[in-house]
Amino acid sequence: MTDTAVPMLWSGDLPSTLDFYRALGYTVTYEQTRPYVYGAVEGHGCALHFADAPPGIELPAEHVGALVMVDDVAARHAEYTAALRAHYGKIPVKGCPRITRFRPGQSRFSLVDPVGNTLLVIQRDEPMELEYGGSRALAGLARVLDNARILRDFKNDDRSATRALEAGLRRFGATASAVDRARAYAALAELAVATADSERLAHWKAELEAVELTQEEHAALSADAAASETLAT
Repeated sequence: MTDTAVPMLWSGDLPSTLDFYRALGYTVTYEQTRPYVYGAVEGHGCALHFADAPPGIELPAEHVGALVMVDDVAARHAEYTAALRAHYGKIPVKGCPRITRFRPGQSRFSLVDPVGNTLLVIQRDEPMELEYGGSRALAGLARVLDNARILRDFKNDDRSATRALEAGLRRFGATASAVDRARAYAALAELAVATADSERLAHWKAELEAVELTQEEHAALSADAAASETLAT
């Protein structure tokens, strides 16, 4: 016999919570508002249940409610991103609800629902030991970029990633390669979109456009350069 664990999450406004998961492609399998609130959804063979918080309990604004192991994390992120864009008219990247960004090589991302329940979606065969950035094999701005990648993509800490990149540019910008400077500017532009900072977005996009790159370098950086536009639409 095999046991099955079903995550029990907080419901908040149950209709809006269920509507969020319905937009992602989940099927609502149960919805009750009296004599108490309870709901359930199911998708990809995974069930999530929702109930009111116990009386007198103050919930945190956000909290990891479930780990969801998937076979193809990149495909799942693309699926959720497309569904959220269709539902909200843009990709929600700030506040609740939101989805964290995804870059090639990532093995996890976070999905935060309207109540603050966080689903940590993880590649099923994710390596036991993860590379946490700031590799000793790198130096200067390249090492800063590696550290900022982890802060942004795995720890969901946009503010620290921004600070790291800005400090790295002040320290290493004069000696860094044009490609590394362009990557830093592109990353800062994307972070400015995620933090709704239009002034910094304009500044870093202007810095990016001013970098002289070869055609091959432009092609290699096309995804980085387009990240802020993709995020804003």
